[in-house]
Amino acid sequence: MIVRPTYTNQLRSFLNKPLVKILTGIRRSGKSTVLSLFKADLIKAGIKEEQIISINFESFTYSNYTTSKSLYEYISQIIDKTKKSYLLLDEIQEVSDWEKAINSLMADFDVDIYLTGSNSHLLSSELATFLAGRYVEIPVYTLSYLEFMDFRKKLSPNDKNRPDPFEQYLRTGGFPIIHTASYDTDSAYKVVRDIYSSVILRDTVQRHKIRDVELLERVIKYAFDNIGNTFSGKNVADYFKSQQRKLDINTIYNYLYALEGAFILWRVPRYDIKGKELLKTQEKFYAGDVSLIYATMGYRDRLISGILENIVFLEIKRRGYQVYVGKIDNKEIDFIAEKSGKKIYVQVAYKIDSPHTVEREFTSLLNIDDQFPKYVVSMDDFWKESVEGVQHLYISDFLQLSPDIL
Repeated sequence: MIVRPTYTNQLRSFLNKPLVKILTGIRRSGKSTVLSLFKADLIKAGIKEEQIISINFESFTYSNYTTSKSLYEYISQIIDKTKKSYLLLDEIQEVSDWEKAINSLMADFDVDIYLTGSNSHLLSSELATFLAGRYVEIPVYTLSYLEFMDFRKKLSPNDKNRPDPFEQYLRTGGFPIIHTASYDTDSAYKVVRDIYSSVILRDTVQRHKIRDVELLERVIKYAFDNIGNTFSGKNVADYFKSQQRKLDINTIYNYLYALEGAFILWRVPRYDIKGKELLKTQEKFYAGDVSLIYATMGYRDRLISGILENIVFLEIKRRGYQVYVGKIDNKEIDFIAEKSGKKIYVQVAYKIDSPHTVEREFTSLLNIDDQFPKYVVSMDDFWKESVEGVQHLYISDFLQLSPDIL
């Protein structure tokens, strides 16, 4: 297993703190591996293996413990009541009313609890009722560019015939399994298609009892085809109407909600910079990993600008920012990101290859009257001029900025 210190370090920082630690993220993003790595860390720190209870609820071994009552009873029987125990429970969403069991285990035993889940709606109002103020969420994303480089180096350190690293990352995405073995592009997309099918079936169709799977997949393809564009439920309904398919707007929003829950899509609201308010219409949606787009629709050059936006969006999210699409007068700023009083502005373009493009990408940032960092990010690796403090970066350089900068 290749270490992912971004996440194991976060878990380590909460060791023995009276909080439930919850790793969330799309299936196959590496949550189970992070949990296994953390278990090894616990043992290395001197915690005895018998103090650690590991359960993967996707294993048939534990199929009899998928209700809160049966899970509580099972752990009650095997736990050592004389010592502190560490519970590592993988894919907890498979347990109905799981939060009741977790709440009772915290109340009745000396435990430190770590969970993973493949659904963002785990952290619902119902959970808040049982564990209010007693949990911390740690989102696990597919590989960042820096992690991808680490995986690539360890997989084939001496291969001089490898493609350009960013080109490879751009075309294959960040699912860890793709970068733990040598896959050609077609094989990589087949693996991602299998992941996608599993997510659609288990975390979307079954969980939300969706009956029209074909219609759901059409909504997904519409969203993927409009990566980087603002749209609303009405836009989707109008599109289907033009295809002689009637689809209720509420159904569209229910589908989008389900897809967000499974981390197939991320919703990004718009923010009016001058009015200082969130706007309720014309959001953007980005994919949980760009490889999902290729695996379902093939690689399309015309989507390159949206794909680059998607990569930058996920990187900013990995860094712990809240992300918005910015609006200033009649201009758009791709991303406004905020974290702990810090703010950055980012424009993403494919190429800065004409005076018109320079004006379009830089002007909206120059109109913002504050001193926070502003970036234009593109695929140009030869033109790196800054304009009145707005910095231009090649995209791979942006993705590798140190934490004290980004």
